[in-house]
Amino acid sequence: MADLKKKILDVLIQRRVAALATVTEDGKPWVRYVVPAPDEELNLTFPTHRKSRKIAHIRRNPEVHLTTGVANLETARHYVQVQGTAEIVDDEASRKAHFRPYLQAYFEGPEDPDYVLVVVKPYRIEYVSMDSWNPEVWVPA
Repeated sequence: MADLKKKILDVLIQRRVAALATVTEDGKPWVRYVVPAPDEELNLTFPTHRKSRKIAHIRRNPEVHLTTGVANLETARHYVQVQGTAEIVDDEASRKAHFRPYLQAYFEGPEDPDYVLVVVKPYRIEYVSMDSWNPEVWVPA
């Protein structure tokens, strides 16, 4: 794995809260928190409610932006900015694979018809170190 991609994955696997921006029906940004899980290709998957505002926004415009990597500004070392397109995924295998116990507070289980996943496929990721503030840019090959 290339050095930059590994650095980005090291930030993403910490499973921190991320700020996800979508585009509203009137073209304005809307930001909310999600907890994405990365895969080896740097795709980010998170659960949500089928009738959520973010799903409505993604259906209209799949362009999203996600920022994550900082839990405390005093100890922050780096963070990532992700530009990508979002897909709504609701196949049975994916829903089961991504269902975690904490989701029981929101859904009856992986078969709950209101439980869906969003997968963000990045086309640009900036890795920002607090030491330099000059981002390193990753784009898929």
